[in-house]
Amino acid sequence: MPALRALPPEAAHGLALRAAALGLLPSTRPDSPALEVRVFGQRFRNPLGLAAGFDKQCEAVDGLYKMGFGFVEVGTVTPKPQEGNPKPRVFRLAEDEAVINRYGFNSHGHVVVERRLRARQETQIRLTAAGMPLGVNLGKNKSSTDAAADYVAGVRTLGPLADYLVVNVSSPNTPGLRDLQGKAELRDLLSKVLVERDLLPCKQKPALLVKIAPDLTAQDKQDIASVVCELGVDGLIVSNTTVSRPSGLRSRQRTEPGGLSGKPLRELSTQTIRDMYALTQGRVPIVGVGGVSSGQDALEKIRAGASLVQLYTALVFHGPPVVGTVKRELEELLREQGFKSVMEAVGADHRR
Repeated sequence: MPALRALPPEAAHGLALRAAALGLLPSTRPDSPALEVRVFGQRFRNPLGLAAGFDKQCEAVDGLYKMGFGFVEVGTVTPKPQEGNPKPRVFRLAEDEAVINRYGFNSHGHVVVERRLRARQETQIRLTAAGMPLGVNLGKNKSSTDAAADYVAGVRTLGPLADYLVVNVSSPNTPGLRDLQGKAELRDLLSKVLVERDLLPCKQKPALLVKIAPDLTAQDKQDIASVVCELGVDGLIVSNTTVSRPSGLRSRQRTEPGGLSGKPLRELSTQTIRDMYALTQGRVPIVGVGGVSSGQDALEKIRAGASLVQLYTALVFHGPPVVGTVKRELEELLREQGFKSVMEAVGADHRR
């Protein structure tokens, strides 16, 4: 993938996705049992997943598992197809190992994504049984006046095809979306979504997770923790991209509007994981995401409270080999630090 950096970012992304869909990316070796995680009623062969945003339209899932991910999250998917924001809408900050995007939920819509997921449903059942669950990230249409109805429709249509669902209320690129993280709004939204999830006709119902921003006040975090604990939400994804711009950014693209991901997000996201783990007393499993490009980065998030981690921007700068590298380094660090497994290390910083 680094060779793709000669291309504009969105074109490079499209090509990388095509390569994955065609199975052109390298396969990896089996995982060590120490990396296995059991959470959300599922077994994950390793804790490293691909974050939402890479395969938004569910076009390359099988090829992505081959790269060695323990799980893949597709989306964000909106009910109706929508174009997203005008191009250019994604920018590489090479000097900072970061990306700014303002895609704005470009989506093929529920109908198309459901068809793609259904076409490979048997394959996914086998993958899930082998420790490679699938997540589906849900969003709302920009023009929608009833956000809850959009998420409820996503649960109804895509829920039966997912091992876990994500209510994404934290993209900075859809006007008003982050307001849904407010206490009353979030309680109202999640109550409706959970009712719909519980009504799904499938035997094993998908876990329901909420993806939150890293740009939250202490009060926001407390409110979110209290709502997810009260309603019995299954997990949190921490965090989405940031609208902040850390002072050390060097790239001239740093002033572009949108969400910043990659290295400069790492500490902010890890601190948000630490806060949410403490506020929920470790009772709500967390998927940590933001700036993971090494085993050290992954273990920091795990020790802070994450049961699983995800990456995306690291692929842009390091290509597919980063997946194997992160897992190998993580395994070595666990051993060095006296942990027999990932699960033993989850939240270790809170027990010192």
